[in-house]
Amino acid sequence: MTITSINPATGENIADYEETSSADVREAVEQAHEASQRWRGRDLAERAALMGAAARVLRDGARDYGRLMAEEMGKPISQGIAEAEKCASGCDYFAENAANFLAPEVVDIGRRKSFVTFQPLGVILAVMPWNFPFWQVFRFAAPALMAGNAAVLKHSSNVPACALAAEEVFLKAGFPENLFRTLLIGSGTVESVIEHPLVRAVTLTGSGPAGRAVARKAGEMLKKTVLELGGSDAYLVLDDADVSFAAKTSAQGRLINSGQSCIAAKRFIVLESVRSSFEEAFVEEMRAAKMGDPLSEDTAVGPLARHDLRDALHRQVETSIAKGARSLLGGKIPDGPGAYYPPTVLTDVKPGMPAYHEEMFGPVAAVIPVADEAEAVEVANGSPFGLGGGIFTRDLDRGERLASADIEAGSVFVNATVQSHPKLPFGGVKESGYGRELSHYGIREFVNIKTIVVADSGGAREASQSPGVRSE
Repeated sequence: MTITSINPATGENIADYEETSSADVREAVEQAHEASQRWRGRDLAERAALMGAAARVLRDGARDYGRLMAEEMGKPISQGIAEAEKCASGCDYFAENAANFLAPEVVDIGRRKSFVTFQPLGVILAVMPWNFPFWQVFRFAAPALMAGNAAVLKHSSNVPACALAAEEVFLKAGFPENLFRTLLIGSGTVESVIEHPLVRAVTLTGSGPAGRAVARKAGEMLKKTVLELGGSDAYLVLDDADVSFAAKTSAQGRLINSGQSCIAAKRFIVLESVRSSFEEAFVEEMRAAKMGDPLSEDTAVGPLARHDLRDALHRQVETSIAKGARSLLGGKIPDGPGAYYPPTVLTDVKPGMPAYHEEMFGPVAAVIPVADEAEAVEVANGSPFGLGGGIFTRDLDRGERLASADIEAGSVFVNATVQSHPKLPFGGVKESGYGRELSHYGIREFVNIKTIVVADSGGAREASQSPGVRSE
């Protein structure tokens, strides 16, 4: 069987790739396991040197990788270049900090020596989506490899060239052969990979149904999972917000990656007292975003990644309008080739509409008017998702209070759009998944947190510390 890469801006076939056979999948997992057994014994400084080399490969090839993303999934090239550079920053971060994150921790229980150590699990299966075809991979791979693990990647079937390019980055950087392997397989093969006894854990970024399927199989096999699933991020525009700033920032948050981001701003919960002024400014900001060829440097909105995704988004818009939402901008499929969908703003969005309840994976914004702060929080938390959220207010204490105590999400940004950063843990709650990526929390997801106690044969003595072990 073959996997075909299609340019969503033109509908043209780019290339065909042979699907990895079942026998080759098993061999790849076994080879990754063998590589991991040698890799886990390498000094962290050696691992860090190679991860730093991977960062240089990414930076040197950023424009080529950006072009690849533009051609294969429609990402505006300027955003693709920035994505490759962000991957490099992530590699640098874990190269510089993994030794500290994984240093043994002394715990005094009155024995001669007791401490906690962090040991690699082995082969980790990563099931990754197409929307950030490099960042999703490297934000997992950099900490996982630095922790001493190996990785096998099942990427989305519409970005096979990006998947193979990710493997090539590690080979160019000098990583051991087979330590990171790309498998060109369909979603139907994932369960058999999870069943392989040498696969120790699974991480998935994707849809709720995909997350449930992976969690179900991994649970059956008693294997650790980390799931980063969908999101319908709520942005609260409070009565004391700087409306112009909120509108500009909200449009940027809605249109990143042409609206195809789990943590994109999607639901705009606006107090009635500022609704009219916000809608006017927001529509103008959305209207100003240029939609066009993703290879053009000034394009802000490219095509959606596939025609079926564009058509599904349009059905959500049409159904919401049929149920009473009003379109302030967009909402029409443009003429011509490509999976394009224009920046769209819906208002008067209410319960029962897809725009209210469902994730809108494209450049469509839903404005939900509310009477006061309490109703805004209630609507924000009424979603089954809990990935990210934002709050616009001039009162920073008010914003911090709401963000910290009231909004149910893995990340809440005050007067800014939600973004992932290597230094900050990333993940969600409720139907947005569980577990964390990035930061020291992320690197410890796929390790054996092992307790070590050393007691004298003749009885307990005063605890002592050995070099390289830190107290907590």
